[in-house]
Amino acid sequence: MKVIYEKKGAIAYVTINRPERLNACDFETYHRLAEIWREVRDDSTVRVGILTGVGERAFCAGSDIKSNYIAHRGEEPHNVLFPVLLEMNKPIIAAINGHANGGGLEQALACDIRVAADHAEFGLGEVRLGWLPGGGGTQRLPRLIPLGRALEMLYTGNRIGASEALRLGLVDHVVPMSQLMSKCEAIAAEICKSAPLAVQRIKYVALHGLDLPLADGLRLEREHYEWLQTTEDSREGALAFAEKRPPDWKGR
Repeated sequence: MKVIYEKKGAIAYVTINRPERLNACDFETYHRLAEIWREVRDDSTVRVGILTGVGERAFCAGSDIKSNYIAHRGEEPHNVLFPVLLEMNKPIIAAINGHANGGGLEQALACDIRVAADHAEFGLGEVRLGWLPGGGGTQRLPRLIPLGRALEMLYTGNRIGASEALRLGLVDHVVPMSQLMSKCEAIAAEICKSAPLAVQRIKYVALHGLDLPLADGLRLEREHYEWLQTTEDSREGALAFAEKRPPDWKGR
């Protein structure tokens, strides 16, 4: 089983299971990840996902270029997995348990929140193969960290450690490996306290608004704000606040 999928309550756990290849993804693994994220997207009982890899050496070392993946030209991972991640309507937390390189770092960049173990390393080494990152690396990295540092990583293929990634804003938290999953689960639990439709709309508005002029972004925000006011959860949230009790979210 190249990808392990589990649900615990409202949290979906997606784990790349190729430790013998540093969790590098072959063609079949990319397809399975895409299938799982579609399932997470469409499952109304799931509120947040956590993506990680098996073991303590690697989150994901990118594409397994020694596998038959390389034979599937026209069906590279950016055509298989990354469009699904782009359209995800629920938060995903990356639990980065080791090396995150190439397509592995690109998967982490496609997540909403990144938590790294303190021994993790990060890089986009495609340039050393005569390639460029095809899963969003050239677009997401410069949007996340200072442009000069992003270009340096892209031009050289060099890696950075967890402390530098935190300083640059590439990751949001760095913890000892023993605390990695508990930190991610704590964040997920806090998200699960929030209204699910509101979380989904916030994700959509925040990410789509990045590419809009401010006035257009504010209009987008207002449209979704007004839509949320029509939902049952909006009324329940106000009532629960007035009654000083936890809300009973219905997702409608």
